[in-house]
Amino acid sequence: MEFNDLQKRVIDTATSYGKKYDITMDEDFALLKLYEEVGEFAQAVLIHRKKSRPEKHVAKDVSKMKLADELADVVGIAILNAHLLGIDLEEAISNKWRGAY
Repeated sequence: MEFNDLQKRVIDTATSYGKKYDITMDEDFALLKLYEEVGEFAQAVLIHRKKSRPEKHVAKDVSKMKLADELADVVGIAILNAHLLGIDLEEAISNKWRGAY
């Protein structure tokens, strides 16, 4: 899948979600949602590494899937933030990560 196709899919999904639940997809929502998703990813990492309460521990393959899901949420909401801020994320990533280090 091309990055532009992924961006469009994420934006379309976020727009549909907003309409379904009567949520305004604005910059404030997207920023706060990004914090929420990063927190959920951090929690998934703690569980995956067995650094949480034992009753939260699950099999490695299950926790790995949860990590992937939560990281996908972080990336998706980052894409939504870029869209709402008028940032071409593909270009920004290319410029930032082009091997300047």
